Amino acid sequence: MLVNQTRQALNALRLPGMAQAYETQLANPNMLSMSFDDRLGLMVDAEVSQRENRRINRLLKSAKLKFPSACPEDIDFSAKRGIDKRQVMDLLTCQWVERGQHVVITGPTGTGKTWLGCALAREAIRKGHSVAFCRLVDLLDDARVAHADGSLPALRTRLAKARLLILDDWGTHTITDRGRQDLLEIIDDRIPGGSVLITAQLSTELWHDYLGEPTIADAILDRLLHNKHSIGLKGESMRRKTSPAPGG
Repeated sequence: MLVNQTRQALNALRLPGMAQAYETQLANPNMLSMSFDDRLGLMVDAEVSQRENRRINRLLKSAKLKFPSACPEDIDFSAKRGIDKRQVMDLLTCQWVERGQHVVITGPTGTGKTWLGCALAREAIRKGHSVAFCRLVDLLDDARVAHADGSLPALRTRLAKARLLILDDWGTHTITDRGRQDLLEIIDDRIPGGSVLITAQLSTELWHDYLGEPTIADAILDRLLHNKHSIGLKGESMRRKTSPAPGG
């Protein structure tokens, strides 16, 4: 009877990890010989671990990464990709996120820019940072719709709350006058302290021309490029490598 009461009390206190560990201990006779402190410590560790996993899963779901399974352990550091392993390992400490710095990943199509960005984002999530992933064209379209239905303040607030904002496929679609202004305001909302990660086929030298209107382009690039880490990927398309052979 006392066992059931203890289990129910732990669940009522919202300690499911401890409750599960308690049941595991009761089912394992070898654990009964352990000291009270050791058994309690195992239950506390189980609760902490379960809460951490729930937090990470919640942040991953909220981030909506294009490649949610991308993780640092699977990064290909082969020389032909042009990745500086020391630089990436430094970025994986996530100090750049904590300092409000930015990352720009450029390279030809198919070289893994978005995947690498998602792997860096996943590590940021592991370290407790919130992330929002957006294709730039989709984000600006969402902003256009939000202007019409009055939800723009809510959209900007949601994006501003994310510690890391990922802007994917930068420069692949034409940007309008309204889009330029929205982009400036979204980036401006991140000052101070909000980091941005951008993936782009265009090198940064071409961004000013892409953005068009000089005054707004200057303002956007001043906020993004003076405090950034740059990664330039190269090599053949990884999509071609992983695509099935003809007939298969």
